[in-house]
Formats: sequence, C-alpha cells, structure tokens
Amino acid sequence: MLFSILIAHYNNSVYFTDAYKSILAQTYPNYEVIILDDGSREEDFLKISQLVQHDEKVKIYRNTENKGAGYTKRKCIELATGDICGFLDPDDALMPEALAEIVSLYTPDTVAIYSQIKICDEALKNGKTFPNSKQIKNGDPLFFNISFEVAHFFSFRRSAYFKTAGINPNLSSSEDQDLYLKLYEVGNFKFIKKILYLYRSHNGGLSQDETKKKTLHENWNTVIRDTLKRRKINELYGKNVSEIKNPTAYIYEKQNTIWYKIRKKLKQ
Repeated sequence: MLFSILIAHYNNSVYFTDAYKSILAQTYPNYEVIILDDGSREEDFLKISQLVQHDEKVKIYRNTENKGAGYTKRKCIELATGDICGFLDPDDALMPEALAEIVSLYTPDTVAIYSQIKICDEALKNGKTFPNSKQIKNGDPLFFNISFEVAHFFSFRRSAYFKTAGINPNLSSSEDQDLYLKLYEVGNFKFIKKILYLYRSHNGGLSQDETKKKTLHENWNTVIRDTLKRRKINELYGKNVSEIKNPTAYIYEKQNTIWYKIRKKLKQ
C-alpha cells in the first residue's frame, strides 16, 4: 500500500530539515513525498529543493503564485498517487513508526485514521500530549470537530476523498477541518491512542499570529455553514440555522454543557 506524504510549503525552509529527517526515519518504506510550494521566497524554495534533489521518492512542485492553503492542499492530493494520504506540515515532524502503525490498521470500512499529537516547543522538545484527541463516534450528523478531537496525524484513503467535493480551494485556513468533516460523511474514522506526530509551536505559526486569527475564525464558520448545508440541517439545538450568526461558537457552547455531555454519554 503506497502512502503519500503531502507537504504544502510556504516560506518554512528553516524548519523543513526536521520534517524531512523524520520522513527518512520511517520504518515503513513504501511511500512517496509530494511537496507543493505555494509561492515562497526564492531562497526558501531553493533550500528545500536542494535538500531533496537526490531523493527519488520526493516530487516537488511549485505554484506560479501564492494561492493559499486550501488551493495548495487540494492540489497536493490531486498530484499524489498513493492509496493513503496524510499531510505533514513543513515545520512539524513524524514519529518513526507513524506510517507503519497507520497502514496496518486500515480495514475496508475505514476511510481515515488519526493519532495523538504532541505539542512541542520550537526545538521539537519539551512536549505535552494534546488532551482532546480521542476516538469519535462515527455516523453522527452533529459531529463538527468543535473540540479538535480529530487532528494530526490525519491520514485518509485517496479514493474516499474523491467521493467528496474536495477541500474548498478558497480557504486560507481551516482547510484541515473542511477535509475532516467532508471525509467523515463518507465513512468510518479510527483513532490510534499513540503519539505519531510532533507539532512545533513557534511565533511564525498561524495559531500564534494575532493578525490572522480573525480570518481563521471566519474560515471556520464558513466550513461549519457548508457542513450544515451538506447535511441538510436546518435547525440546530432548537434554533433555525439561518438565524445563527456564529455557528462555531454556538455549537461549542451547546455541546459543552453538562447536560449535553450526560445525554451523549448515555446514548453511547
């Protein structure tokens, strides 16, 4: 089973060496690496190009101009040829057994597998386990991943992806959430309770950039509205969807009440 490691790169060559070393350390040998550069500075593009130039498993491409995360990640999937795909951010890293663990657990009814994630410092050390990752209930029309139960390392069947409309190319952020929720509607998700992904927390990250947080919030609301429309949900917790100005905050509030959690647990 061929695994496509997908990397959407933009001005991240300073950290890319760690990501690439973690790929080379994989115990599962049957993989390809698709790198799509989204109009980075010339020096950044050259650095990563030179690093991987002799690696036959790596294919590197470049957008003619900066297109954004949604467009670039969508294109990465289209360029891939593997049975299973998974995104690795160029400033993060994989544990050596990541691909092997994931591939071994795919069954015919599984469309996606994700794992625990460690939040690390800038040096990818001194990490702590992200607490929200867990096995979700499959087939729940009211699952919106509001608490980030599904996150890295997220892998998926490429064939299942093409049963969806694909990642919204207009999203500059929250494109991962868009991918998760669309695939969730196609088939079952499986969780590996083991850290397979190291997330680097640093000042250059999107979650650390105050100027981009407003756009991030707007994009996430776009993803939720699109999801409600796809699932033909017109009323949500007693309120007409058209009257909800901030669906992300509304759903988070409703799904984090003690009574909602009790009812959900009783149904499981």
